[in-house]
Amino acid sequence: MELRQLQYVLQIAAERNFSRAADKLHIAQPSLSQQLSKLEKELGVLLFQRNTSSVELTHAGKKFVEQAQTIIDAVELLRQEMSDISQLRTGRVVVGSMPITGAHLLPHVLPAFKRKYPEIEITLLEDSSMNLEKLTASGQTDLSLLSLPLEIPTLAHEVLGEERIDLAVPPEHPLAARMLLGTRTSLTELKDEPFIVLKEGQGFRKMTVELCRGAGFEPRIVFESNNMETVQSLVATGMGVTLVPHFIARAPRSEFVPVYLPLAEPVPSRTLVVAYRRGRYLSRAAEAFIETFQTTVAGLAGE
Repeated sequence: MELRQLQYVLQIAAERNFSRAADKLHIAQPSLSQQLSKLEKELGVLLFQRNTSSVELTHAGKKFVEQAQTIIDAVELLRQEMSDISQLRTGRVVVGSMPITGAHLLPHVLPAFKRKYPEIEITLLEDSSMNLEKLTASGQTDLSLLSLPLEIPTLAHEVLGEERIDLAVPPEHPLAARMLLGTRTSLTELKDEPFIVLKEGQGFRKMTVELCRGAGFEPRIVFESNNMETVQSLVATGMGVTLVPHFIARAPRSEFVPVYLPLAEPVPSRTLVVAYRRGRYLSRAAEAFIETFQTTVAGLAGE
């Protein structure tokens, strides 16, 4: 039994498809099938039930995957520990980030991190919160910047900070005058408003809908976008209202600027976290990134 065979089985189990698994592993599909057959023959059990459209884990396969993941994690732990000892402050961290976080927080975090740790390379992957959880659980990112709650139970997390949620309305909206008056707006006042939100799969879209439901109404969604910048621009042109994380509301905009209003007590907020696969070793470089992020977010929150 070879380490690469364990990795092959884990990838097949993740993809449920030989062709996709072979693509991810960068090997030919016949070679992948051959390696699996060789391993199954050595073990004396079938790990997968094959059919024309997909493959499914057998009972033995499920047990194998559990132990194989533990072994791969242990090997990664050993490699990372040896790397930390030999390289000290050098290294590489693969960071997953939602676009909503990356656009407005990482420009503060990454320069600060680079000044302190110039030899550490950061590779950034941007995706929806749903996909980032999957990438993190499979080990394709070292850590990901997300918000609670997390859906995948195999993920652990450390809290980065709390971020309040603001309301964005068009400049000509009747509620916009409250910016000067200092009057806060209750979510219940928005029950008849048209909402512009992020598309399904984005964590903040889910949060927006749940906050509205908590206020006793279903939001009337008139437009969806993958991009929070687009959402804000459409709000500014009068198409509807939306909820916005405070770090985004405080960022300067040159055109299509909505009016941002604080919400009434209890002020809604989201908990920003850094998530990683439970049991996965966090390198010194990854821990340094988390520490820099926590410090930077705390500084921004205090401004």
